[in-house]
Amino acid sequence: MIILYNNRDKDLNTGFYANLDVNFYEACEMCDKEFSHAELVEMLKEGNIPQKQIAALKLDGISSAYDAKALVSNLTGCDGKIREAVALKIYQILAKDDSAKKLMNFPEIFADATIDINANICRLVVDSAFLMKDVPGFALKYTEKIKQFISEALNELDRFIFRDKKYVINKQLFKLYWCLETLKNYYMYVDDKFLFATLRKCAAQNEYTIREKTAQVLLKVSKFPELEEKLMKDENYYVRAVFNRL
Repeated sequence: MIILYNNRDKDLNTGFYANLDVNFYEACEMCDKEFSHAELVEMLKEGNIPQKQIAALKLDGISSAYDAKALVSNLTGCDGKIREAVALKIYQILAKDDSAKKLMNFPEIFADATIDINANICRLVVDSAFLMKDVPGFALKYTEKIKQFISEALNELDRFIFRDKKYVINKQLFKLYWCLETLKNYYMYVDDKFLFATLRKCAAQNEYTIREKTAQVLLKVSKFPELEEKLMKDENYYVRAVFNRL
């Protein structure tokens, strides 16, 4: 039986220890302590915030479906420190170990993490999802959720009026941005009708970063010359510059 590292004075509501001094002491002690692979996996499953974060960073790989689930499950629904550490570790493992890919076949979790509120996590997850593209069953399920997020974001943006709070609008633009970044790698799993409708709406967005990302997708797709021509003449330099790099 694996005994988790000392949880004394742990606040069960936050996942942290009872006060900053105890939390700092325990975290520092954990950094210097060596743990077995089984202990690290168990901390990922049952630990508090510092334990899960450090366990993710110390983990040297996965060897079973149990390990994979313990790691990937922390990619969503927990503290940002854990999510970022887990996202980094997943990318590192996938980049060096092809055998780990079939064990990390959790497309719905990867999709949810693609639109995390932390851009660092989004970047790592998008790069990890690219490495997972050829895993049987992953691409279609992953892309279905990305399509759902795109539709939701565009529908919400269509409903907004000038009185809506800026952060509410930005939240949908942020989601759309990372979904478009994903489409650069997964456009071949999206039917042309949905793809064209999506890129046409995105090309008309006021936010230039969305138009810039749309231009990048169009370069990969090479199917919709009328949209390319529109963005080649865009008022924003960065949008036009996407095509100038050819």
